[in-house]
Amino acid sequence: MCMKSLKAYLYLLPALLIISVFIIYPMFKSFLMSFYTDYDYFNDVVSAYGLDNYTYILKDPEFHLALKNTFIFVLGVVPISILLSLGIAMMLNAKINFKGLFRTIYFIPFVTSVVAVSIVWRWIFHSEYGLLNYFLGFVGIDPVPWLTSSKWSMPALIILAIWKGLGYNIIILLAGLQNINENYYKAAQIDGANRWHRFLNVTIPGLAPTLFFVSIISVINGFKVFDEIYALFNGKAGISNSALTVVYYVFNKFYGEWEFGVASAAAYVLFIIIFIFTLIQMYIGKKKITY
Repeated sequence: MCMKSLKAYLYLLPALLIISVFIIYPMFKSFLMSFYTDYDYFNDVVSAYGLDNYTYILKDPEFHLALKNTFIFVLGVVPISILLSLGIAMMLNAKINFKGLFRTIYFIPFVTSVVAVSIVWRWIFHSEYGLLNYFLGFVGIDPVPWLTSSKWSMPALIILAIWKGLGYNIIILLAGLQNINENYYKAAQIDGANRWHRFLNVTIPGLAPTLFFVSIISVINGFKVFDEIYALFNGKAGISNSALTVVYYVFNKFYGEWEFGVASAAAYVLFIIIFIFTLIQMYIGKKKITY
């Protein structure tokens, strides 16, 4: 091994140690734990292994509900978030005044504490004194019980998640828009293409790699939603578990019921689902993206 390689490994060693201790080891340990069927937590003694934990979650109605809610959340957040982010990014990419100020305003929610954001939105969603119901009253809509009804818990969570994640998507899409060569737009304009045609034939193809990246990150983050639920519903999963997701299910089994094997099994089922969706997106992305 040459001296340069040795120096490189020495520089990487602290980071590799941290990753090994806090990421790789917990992943390996939780995978083993998912097969624990008889486990003494206090003495760290495993008496039996098996697939009982996986069998349990596949038959557990609560886990089925968590899966259903998670898919509803992802389908509700990802498409709307990407479309809104793209529209706002295109406006911010245009020649407007105070462009830097608007970019900062849109990005602030992303870097703001989830707890702080959720406290504000709990006030906005308040059934009697909430700002949202106040404005809905102007158009003749009766007050909506956003946080006190199982019917409206998921829509409230989706609205919060879309608003919270817009900033990150906007910044990424804005960077992608600025990398598209202006000459393509000029050439399309000379050929008689209107704004819509320029958007379809120049912006979308040029932005395809960025949209692909944003879609993958959005789907992964959607499947991992937890903080917003815990903060918005004050440590609960909505009314009658109406906002229960897989990650919240894992949290509740691990910290609430001390079912460590069940929690680990559910976590790895979620990992497989995210992995499959990522593979599908990558396959579609390779087919659609042309450079």
